Amino acid sequence: MSEIYSIVLLTLKICIISTIISGIFATFLAFYLGLNENKFIKILKIIINAFTSLPPVIAGVFVYILFSKNGIFGKLSWLYTQKVIIIAQILIVTPIICANIYPAIEEIRNSFVETCLGLGISKFKMYRQLIKESSYSLSSALITGFGRAISEVGAVMIVGGNIRYKTRVLTSAIVLENNKGNYSMSIKLGIILMLISFGISIFAMIFSRRNDDKNKKPTS
Repeated sequence: MSEIYSIVLLTLKICIISTIISGIFATFLAFYLGLNENKFIKILKIIINAFTSLPPVIAGVFVYILFSKNGIFGKLSWLYTQKVIIIAQILIVTPIICANIYPAIEEIRNSFVETCLGLGISKFKMYRQLIKESSYSLSSALITGFGRAISEVGAVMIVGGNIRYKTRVLTSAIVLENNKGNYSMSIKLGIILMLISFGISIFAMIFSRRNDDKNKKPTS
């Protein structure tokens, strides 16, 4: 049972960290894409949307090559550590979060920018207000990103090595136990993963309903 707790805690730790870092990068990128319109932005949007369907195994192989002994970052000795798993997940999750945010920014771009210019507020205040205006889209995108991170297995196994108590997360542990024929253990881990996934979905649904109710309230 202690091993299960270790796997669950390690999974949550890695996924939360990778989602937060991805969320920061993705938000700034989404604001840039949503507030601007030119040929370069259009190409960048196509690339971002294409990367949302990037096979995780490809991301894992790419990160593996970078951090292997002969790779550019081989001297760091990060391969088969939690750090490199987080990096792989960031590559996978960032485009997904970004693609879920920038369309919402595009919808309010013209009216929002005109209002900010009319009020003469600084760029810092403008971005702070933009975060408030798009808070629902941001939260929804982060929940989606976390869900994607916690369900990842291919890249995690390639760069993490599935090392007990060090890089073994729920998905990789399920694969290992299933291959060993230890189906009772794999089922337990699978149920835990499903409960976490359902919990995320329920949280997202409740958040969405509250947001809808708030928007439906008549303004006095």
